[in-house]
This record gives sequence, structure tokens and C-alpha cells, in this order.
Amino acid sequence: MSGKVKWGVVGSGGIARRRTIPEGIVAARNAELAAVCDLNEQVNREVAGQFNVPAAGTLAEMLALDINAVYVATPAYLHHDQVIQAARAGKHILCEKPLGMTVKEVREMISVCRKLKVKLGTAFMMRFQTQHQAAAQMIKEGKLGKPLYARAQLSCWYPPIQGAWRQNIAQGGGGSLIDMGGHCIDLLEMFFGNVKRVSCFINRSVHSYETEDSAAVLLEFENGAFGTVDAFFCIPDNSSKNILEIYGSRGSIICRNTIGQGAAGEMTAFIEGDASGYDAQQTRQVADGMRINPAPLNPYQAEIEEFSQAIIEKRPCLNSAAIGLANQKVICACYKSAAKGRAVKV
Repeated sequence: MSGKVKWGVVGSGGIARRRTIPEGIVAARNAELAAVCDLNEQVNREVAGQFNVPAAGTLAEMLALDINAVYVATPAYLHHDQVIQAARAGKHILCEKPLGMTVKEVREMISVCRKLKVKLGTAFMMRFQTQHQAAAQMIKEGKLGKPLYARAQLSCWYPPIQGAWRQNIAQGGGGSLIDMGGHCIDLLEMFFGNVKRVSCFINRSVHSYETEDSAAVLLEFENGAFGTVDAFFCIPDNSSKNILEIYGSRGSIICRNTIGQGAAGEMTAFIEGDASGYDAQQTRQVADGMRINPAPLNPYQAEIEEFSQAIIEKRPCLNSAAIGLANQKVICACYKSAAKGRAVKV
């Protein structure tokens, strides 16, 4: 195909309305919003009116419209069935994380999409944050030397809310670990490769809902590096600075507020020895390190443009289902570790 990919959105409220529709689909140069669908009819009508597109009453009704791709932004427990329904209608699918509730569900989703020859992607938009991309390139080029350790933090204040699916195990699969920790784990796997073993602790430290509001994970990567992820629903927003730290045998990259929904934060590299080869246009030398400031790009726009271009060019997408499956395996191992009180292989 050529031109713009026509997108339908299932789960038009929430993150879709706040971020992915206005900052991603509408802003994308190779995409356009064609229809929206949500179980909450009032919200769906509001979103449809806001963006001047049809409001489908059901997913089946939306799939019958002239659309090429579906963005799935519903609660996690609905992903499996909705992805398969969209695949059977011949639509490509970009699904929010977690892809499914279990590894088995994700494997089935991937299998069905492969057989029906439609693309399935995972919406890990933080991979497209340009500072994260620059850090990954530095690691790939060996600027940090041998990878040793990384830490990723993402926390917020998320009090009890009536009907919130992230506070319901049956609907979300868990709390702060699967919701926010999943992003952190994915970033560290982008930097260091696959995780092979985890040790995890979760707790309901402050809030009374049934999912965890506290999670801390120790990761062992296949390349021998270690990592930690901490994700809390019970730390005030302004007190959590979303720290990202990456260490190697020749230096480090220290970040503040690059993890999150924004396009840029503060990132500084401390490199021992020759740092030649890194694009000087993206850096500014300072006395206490090298600031990494590539031109920012909205990560929601970037993920939609990448997936849309993969459809247009009929090529594999960078935000693939494979990264979603890898993440699901690690998350599953984390919850198993927390339940058994020991380290667990992924």
C-alpha cells in the first residue's frame, strides 16, 4: 500500500485519548485516524467528536470499516481476544503492553497473526525516545566498554480508584510491576539484551487494592550484566525522578526523567578514554560529563510512524511482538519469584 495508514482505535479513552491519538496517530506523517471504539459509549462519542471520526459501537463494527490497522488500548485482559478478532478481519495490530495476561496467550496471539499474515506490534513507546536511542547506540558501539549494570525507576502516586483495572488482578494481571516495571524491563533489555534470571519482591505497602503497589526486581542478563528495576504506585509524583543509570567498564550514562511519557529529559555520559565516533551534533561537552541531547521526537508519534511505515513497506516492524513476548516472559518470572521467594530462570 501507499499513502497513509488508516487507524482504528479500540479503547479510545485513557492513554489513547490523552496521548496516542493526538500525539501519535494524528501527528504521524504516514497515518490518519479513521474510527474509534470503546465500551464506554459516552466517552467514545466524545473522542469521536473531538477528532471528527466515526464512533463504532463494537469492535466488529469498527473492523468492518475502511481501516488498515488497529491500536488496542483496552485493559490487559481484553488484549488476547481483541487482537485475534482484529487479525481475523485482516487488520494489522499495535497492542499496548502487556500483550496478554500470560506467555501462553501471547504465543497464541503471535501464532494467529503470523498465520493470517498481519503484523502484531507492542506499544513500548519509550524505546523511541531519542535519548534512549542514543544511549543504545553508544552501548552498541562499545563506548561504555563491557556492560555491567543498569537501573531503571518509574513510580507515581496511584491511590485507590473505583473500577480502576490496574488495581484488579483479573483485569490487569498485576499492579506497579506489570504496568510501569514492564516499561523499565523492556528498556534494559533494549540496552543489554535478554534477561536470563530474576529475583523479585512485591508488596502492598500503602494502598488497599489487591494488586501490588511496590515492586523491586534484580535482573541477570545473558551477557553477564546485572540490573534493577523499581516501580511503585505509592511514591508521590514529584518525589520520583524516573532515574535511569547505565554502567560499563569504561563509563556510565546517568539520566533523569527520560523514562516516562515525555520526549526528553536530562542525560549525561561519563566516558573514560577515547569517545570518538559519537555524533558531535548530538552532544555538548561540559566539565562534568557529556550531555546527550539529540533532537527530541514525540515517542508516541515515532512508534505510530514506525509501525505504519512497516505496513506501507511490507517489512518487519521495530516495535514487534517479539519484544512483547520477551517482556511477558520476564514479568511472569518476576511474579513467580515473588511468590516462591527465590530467584527464577526466565
